[in-house]
Amino acid sequence: MTLYEELKWRGLIKDTAGDDLDKVLNGKPITFYWGTDPTADSLHLGHYSSLVTAKRLAKAGHHPILLVGGATGLIGDPRPTAEREIISKETLNKNLEGIKKQVSKIFDGKAEVVNNYDWFKGYELTDFLRDVGKYININYMLDKDIINRRLETGITFAEFTYTLIQGYDFLWLYQNKGCILQAEGSDQWGNITTGLDLIKKKLGKQAYAFTMPLVLDKYGNKFGKSEGNALWLDRNKTSSYELYQYLINVDDEMVIDYLKIFTFLSVEEINRLKESNDKNPHLREAHKALAREIITDLHGEDAYLEAVKISEVLFSGNIKELTVNEIEMAFKGLERLTIKEEMNIVEFLVAMHICSSKREAREFINNGSITVNGDKITDLDFIVQKKIAIEEKYVVVRRGKKKYFIVEFC
Repeated sequence: MTLYEELKWRGLIKDTAGDDLDKVLNGKPITFYWGTDPTADSLHLGHYSSLVTAKRLAKAGHHPILLVGGATGLIGDPRPTAEREIISKETLNKNLEGIKKQVSKIFDGKAEVVNNYDWFKGYELTDFLRDVGKYININYMLDKDIINRRLETGITFAEFTYTLIQGYDFLWLYQNKGCILQAEGSDQWGNITTGLDLIKKKLGKQAYAFTMPLVLDKYGNKFGKSEGNALWLDRNKTSSYELYQYLINVDDEMVIDYLKIFTFLSVEEINRLKESNDKNPHLREAHKALAREIITDLHGEDAYLEAVKISEVLFSGNIKELTVNEIEMAFKGLERLTIKEEMNIVEFLVAMHICSSKREAREFINNGSITVNGDKITDLDFIVQKKIAIEEKYVVVRRGKKKYFIVEFC
């Protein structure tokens, strides 16, 4: 199977440009680029799908350029619904450094990372309009899908000209880096074609491009979004455990597609996992493989094994096997309650608002519905004290089967 055939099999090619793109991808090494704007200090799982494709091309021998848009980020790519908020230069530069580190890590330091601000700073507006604007027709720009959709609600001149800036990026990289191909998500097709046109009109040369379909769940929502919040690649923003929980619970009918997109597992291995998923879905073998491959690539094998351990400990209830750091990771979203001195269990449950009254607290205890650090509490005279806390810091209380509370001794 050639590289192009594999990309097609994995569902990674939507739109294409350039004659004989398959021969270009299957042939001698070329230079290609993928870009993003530093709108946050971390990329998220949606970006990662494109980065994996870029890494796939790099593994095939092609040279990757990863562009972080210090210039385009000052304006913002037009959104379908409303104008983007302008972010300060200080925030943008902080975001840019964070993303550059992430990209470098994902590519093991082997990708060339560039910032388009480097070739836009000092570029006179009149020169840009002569060099670029003169070659792009307004009617052509109005036909761009994202611009056309904004005409009714309104679009500023800044966002309207974004496509010229990104188009110039491709031209500059073509001329200065020998970059002949751009690979992006399908929402960037309009900007990509502007670059292709500039290269053709100004240089009389042909460049190449392809887009990847946006990764969605079965409901049409962007992959990696949870109630509007992105799953970040930065493990300090989204822990390996949080990532594991998301991936292990993706829809059964989507998991094989995700294995094709997000992993480097072979065709044979993915087909085997598909058979397992079809015959024994309860084993979740495909889901476990998805989590293992993504987390190991992003955070390392130790982080993946830690996420598995936390998951298994919470399932078994053996809370005392967790370290303080693992508890903080597992219960990241929970409010931390505090206690200063030892307390009787009944009084403790009421004081921490785990139970609404002493009567309710006694009922829960007598019913065996209260555990402290994994131990079922049935003694009404049990004392919650610092020496029972994990590393003398945390007491993890579970009420019923799933309701957890974190209490910290201070």
